Amino acid sequence: MKRRNKVVTAVAVTVAVLAVLLAGASVYMVNYALCPEKEDVAVSEKRMLEEYPQLVPWTDSLRACGALRDTFVTAPDGARLHALYVRAPRPTRRTAVIVHGYTDNAIRMFHIGYLYNQSLDYNILLPDLRYTGLTGGDAIQMGWHDRKDVIQWIELAPRLFGDSIQAVVHGISMGAATTMMTSGETLPDYIRCFVEDCGYTSVWDQFKKELKEQFGLPAFPLLYTASWLCQWQNGWNFREASAVKQVAKCRLPMFFIHGDKDDFVPTWMVYEVYDAKPQPKELWVVPGADHATSYLRYPQLYTEKVAAFVGKYID
Repeated sequence: MKRRNKVVTAVAVTVAVLAVLLAGASVYMVNYALCPEKEDVAVSEKRMLEEYPQLVPWTDSLRACGALRDTFVTAPDGARLHALYVRAPRPTRRTAVIVHGYTDNAIRMFHIGYLYNQSLDYNILLPDLRYTGLTGGDAIQMGWHDRKDVIQWIELAPRLFGDSIQAVVHGISMGAATTMMTSGETLPDYIRCFVEDCGYTSVWDQFKKELKEQFGLPAFPLLYTASWLCQWQNGWNFREASAVKQVAKCRLPMFFIHGDKDDFVPTWMVYEVYDAKPQPKELWVVPGADHATSYLRYPQLYTEKVAAFVGKYID
């Protein structure tokens, strides 16, 4: 009997220790993934202009004439949301809502802002997502909660640019996942199409891939417990945050862009979201491009392809 009691006690202690370790690892994973160190906005702009020096005259001219403006709104949960916006060089109803990637901010999308505003004469609206730039929030939301904030910015756009706007939503990386997640919701009629560049299929898939590559760990059990913790802390879990399920509900046109050398958001993901999306849709797999570098590698071709796509739906 004493031996049996010792075995039971040892098992109970082992289980308790493992549970504590798993709980600690879950807290670490959620904090690691959703609460990384934030980059200062000035540092982001410096990096952006070093990477894309052709933007310097444009951004200088915007600031010189006061065309680059800030706007703030309050989300239903009380978070203070920030965005940058620029009106087109001449009055137009053509408008682009441009959504940034993971750990980036609105300024890190200036190259796409340049594409639409300078090359295509669009109004542009560039939100800071949660926990980035000048927007509040306790954690990055990986696009899932962000889709609600993007819809709030979409609904604000007519107040900034006029009631007759026609708009595209264009996102890169996490911003592309946000764009796809937004596309499955009920949206105003002036949203005409979407462009997603290297977005992931789901938060679950992306974190599963990172967990294996960075830490050599399988999905079970840590990804499950971390997802439960995210549900408790943020009100959503990794599985429900699915771009695949959202694009399956989207009936508006979408242009899918992905580098064929992307190993951060693997190229196979674009085929899964593309296959899930009903027509109309187009796909461009960019030769030689790794993650989020398609515009950097081919700025003219990227501009031409985006212009050709959005030009079918926005006049």
